[in-house]
Amino acid sequence: MTTVTETEVLRDALGLLRDREEVAERLLASSAKHSFDPDKELDWDAPFEDGKWFWPPELLSLYDTPMWRRMSEDQRFELARHEAASLGSLGIWFEIILMQLLVRHIYDKSVTSNHVRYALTEIADECRHSMMFARVIKQGGAPSYPVPRLYHNLARVLKTVSTTPGSFAATLLGEEILDWMQRLTFPDERVQTLMRGVTRIHVVEEARHVRYAREELRRQMVTAPAWERELTRVSCGEAARVFSTCFVNPKVYENVGLDRREAVAQVKASGHRREVMQNGAKRLTDFLDDIGVLRGVGRRLWQSSGLLA
Repeated sequence: MTTVTETEVLRDALGLLRDREEVAERLLASSAKHSFDPDKELDWDAPFEDGKWFWPPELLSLYDTPMWRRMSEDQRFELARHEAASLGSLGIWFEIILMQLLVRHIYDKSVTSNHVRYALTEIADECRHSMMFARVIKQGGAPSYPVPRLYHNLARVLKTVSTTPGSFAATLLGEEILDWMQRLTFPDERVQTLMRGVTRIHVVEEARHVRYAREELRRQMVTAPAWERELTRVSCGEAARVFSTCFVNPKVYENVGLDRREAVAQVKASGHRREVMQNGAKRLTDFLDDIGVLRGVGRRLWQSSGLLA
């Protein structure tokens, strides 16, 4: 599957890997041209618009379920507001984990390298994103929705023991599915202007983060020992299961006046929801399959998460 020549040219199933420094140099140049300060870029003082969604209705967890068809239009708008807050809360939790994993990744590397400079640039991006998400949650008036305490504490273990390929596989899991949804959100004129602005900034800057993580994961899956590659497959599959479980906090349903158990059951049974989540993950799962991550137990965990058919 892999070849390492005497000159350290690396190749995987997708072809030759680019030099780390060259990739980072290009990403740094892109960051210099296309980075945003959300506090200045977005109009935080503008009122929310009547009759506009906080999240596209087709991307809401209950869309096209029997419960959805019974809900009033006002209740559907409320569901969108609370689900947007839940996703923003999940994003902040995940980005805090990602920042710590990036710091661990660069700890032993040359501080003057482009690779480390770009990692620090990405950490700065993620700091701004987390503050932006927190501000839009507060602005929207819905509560924040922390992940369940079990997963919050399990993440402490992940941050401590994760290997480098496992860290970058988890990074892509958190980034690419939300990115797919946000690419549908920011051009959607049915959605609140502020939400569209938030998702536009995130999509533009996350494109660089995805490139960095993909290139590094490819490199790690070529150079890591067999035990580490296998651990990455399993840990990535378990991360997919946790991520899909935490995607929408069930407290959302209670807060919009719905029966929590019935709502959760209908989401699990929803063919539309399953299709949305698998479509959102498809670009990532195709990539992970190509580079040898979706194998054995790891693949079965991905399938049990509902993100892979």
